[in-house]
Amino acid sequence: MTGTGSHPADLDAVRASYDRVADAYVAMGAGELGPLPWLRAALAAFAEEVRELGPVLDVGCGPGLVTAHLAGLGLDVSGVDLSPRMIGHARRLHPGLRFDVASVTELGPADASLGGVLGWWSLFNLPRDVLPGVLAALARALVPGGMLLLGTHVGDGDVVRTEAYGGVPVSWTTRLWRPEQLAALLVDAGLEPVAELRLPAGHFERPQVLLAARRPH
Repeated sequence: MTGTGSHPADLDAVRASYDRVADAYVAMGAGELGPLPWLRAALAAFAEEVRELGPVLDVGCGPGLVTAHLAGLGLDVSGVDLSPRMIGHARRLHPGLRFDVASVTELGPADASLGGVLGWWSLFNLPRDVLPGVLAALARALVPGGMLLLGTHVGDGDVVRTEAYGGVPVSWTTRLWRPEQLAALLVDAGLEPVAELRLPAGHFERPQVLLAARRPH
């Protein structure tokens, strides 16, 4: 398998940051789906679309909450994350599932090997010039009819973070995207957008978007 490109140097700082916040993230219950019925509905639709197509990869799975949720919906799902500490929590909390430490920039999944890919608010730290290549590699990994579900923060520009999850020091940049920009990237990657869910600020710090796109038959 070949990777999607070189590992961007600033992702080393991102990895270290997520290692530092992992314990607080889990203790705070960050990422819990209980209060988010619309997001649970989107995951249910995704599961229905890809259940018979092959294995699913949760890219940037963190402590595995959504990976486990998808497993509960009947998917053959595994997770990868840049942070060894996050993967340690995932393995501890969900011992029946497979989790590996890996950067999405170096995954290089085999062509047509996956029924679905989930990027659940996990790709916004990637440099803007790196994301298109990552999406193209993930698109190639899908079988015909397979689906990519991508969630991220909506806006313009970048947000530099120096602390998170209760004041833990971090060093990462949140790249904000407009839904139409992301949809265009998905098309460029060879996918067909099939659904879009926009969530206004309120429960969230800023607006959010969830995009589903399919590899054509």
